[in-house]
Amino acid sequence: MQSLTQSSEATLSPQYKRILADLAIFGGKPAFASALHVGRPNIGNRERLLARINDLLDRRWLTNNGPFVQEFERRVADFLGVKHCVAMCNATIALEIATRALGLHGEVIVPSFTFVATAHALQWQEITPVFCDVDPATHNLDPNKVEALITPRTTGIIGVHVWGRPCAIEALEEIAERRGLKLMFDAAHAFGNSYKGRMIGNFGAAEVFSFHATKFFNTFEGGAVVTNNDDLATKMRLMKNFGFAGYDTVIYVGTNGKMSEVSAAMGLTGLESLDEFIAANRRNYLAYRDGLQGIPGIRLMAYDESERCNYQYIIVEVDEAAAGLSRDDLVKVLHAENVLARRYFYPGCHEMEPYHSYFPHAGLLLPETKRLTQRVMSLPTGTAVGPEEIAVVCQIIRLAVAHSGEVRRRLEGRTGDRQL
Repeated sequence: MQSLTQSSEATLSPQYKRILADLAIFGGKPAFASALHVGRPNIGNRERLLARINDLLDRRWLTNNGPFVQEFERRVADFLGVKHCVAMCNATIALEIATRALGLHGEVIVPSFTFVATAHALQWQEITPVFCDVDPATHNLDPNKVEALITPRTTGIIGVHVWGRPCAIEALEEIAERRGLKLMFDAAHAFGNSYKGRMIGNFGAAEVFSFHATKFFNTFEGGAVVTNNDDLATKMRLMKNFGFAGYDTVIYVGTNGKMSEVSAAMGLTGLESLDEFIAANRRNYLAYRDGLQGIPGIRLMAYDESERCNYQYIIVEVDEAAAGLSRDDLVKVLHAENVLARRYFYPGCHEMEPYHSYFPHAGLLLPETKRLTQRVMSLPTGTAVGPEEIAVVCQIIRLAVAHSGEVRRRLEGRTGDRQL
């Protein structure tokens, strides 16, 4: 391996000098003793959180629209500049309630390049998700492809702000208005982001946020629907609480979508540290941008720094022809080093069940989606990761690409690789 040392040394930063033999796939010790995860939870100020938990325990008001939930809804609405925030137990239930409250039925156009919950929320209510291709530059729903999918059964469009980067909002609004369709957005990735100076949350009939533990801002488990429509907000508040309009009066079909007090306590604590979380994400994004610069076939997805942004995801596209390694090859290399990079959104909703069985030929209309599912990976970030760890991750990628032929041969000869 000595010749490889000489050829690779010049490309390595002083922070992290390794030779090819040091890589874990070549028998070296993993770079990290414990795993670096994508989406390791941010916690915020533990003392304030515990004080709130003690407060709710003393009150013995644990759920059913308690004071922390009410405060959380007010704080989120004020932060986003919207009239209504309806907190929910999770974003999937929030999607289901929002689509039902909007009266969606028949067919609804959605991207396949999204987390499967977007499609499941429709299918669970016997609404057919019609998968539309995405723009290869933005990874978001391509409005130029939407129109051709509209049929007499289409009642709505759900755009997804993938990675927190806003959809083509005006184009989708124009199509929806002209064709008499409802428009809402899955904004699971986009809390704290803006579009042309307006906060995400103010577009479409409603927008749904996820506050799952893996999101940069979390409520342990939770979500919310935000809207500027008074009637829609009233309907969703009924629906998330079994349709109760009073102590023992049910006036609407509903379910249990309520956020608990302890989740709201976590949310209030996280809101107080929101700027800190975003600053850490931005610091990491810039570190990755510098560390990955110039590596053949590796393209870091860029954020629009003129807008408010949470920098929540570090997304890399791998061009196999230029890098000499596929995305999956690099994921295997990183996993061996205890860097648990993720393939998003592999293999696409249309390839998952029941959709693959229902629509076996959907992929013919989704060439960009298919391409992205083979190229995209997400790298660790958040407050649990810093510039030192990022320098190591980037140099592992740089070293692997610099010696792609040797790495590929070693991967082909390995058995028992961690399941991707």
